[in-house]
Amino acid sequence: MPEERHTFDYAVVRVVPHVEREEFLNVGVILSCQAADFLSARFHVNAKRLSALAPELDLKEVQSHLEAMRLICEGGEQAGPIGRLPRRARFDWLVAPRSTVIQTSPVHTGLCSDPQKALDELLRKMVSTQSDIQNPELS
Repeated sequence: MPEERHTFDYAVVRVVPHVEREEFLNVGVILSCQAADFLSARFHVNAKRLSALAPELDLKEVQSHLEAMRLICEGGEQAGPIGRLPRRARFDWLVAPRSTVIQTSPVHTGLCSDPQKALDELLRKMVSTQSDIQNPELS
């Protein structure tokens, strides 16, 4: 019997240090799969690459914002008022267009039988570099 597959939506999370320059670094992925009752985000910030793009950027502040996004995906009181919204509403809020340092790509759709595996694969494809894979301690 073939595995049941579900549609999912995802967006790539980007750090855009200087919005006017339109340069960015992919740092994560948010994935929502309603059929599997799944909403999660994974991040991988390559500090060396981000520092090369924007040496003045406060990496701790970026990490703090990404952690807030992860908490919103988890939901609950620790995520504040947005954490009390239904999963899909939280996803829609997270991927809404912004003109800030942390932005998301347009939403894309896919099919999967395991949303967590799909999220891991998207992070590998869209965020990690070959150097990150070969030398994970460098990031």
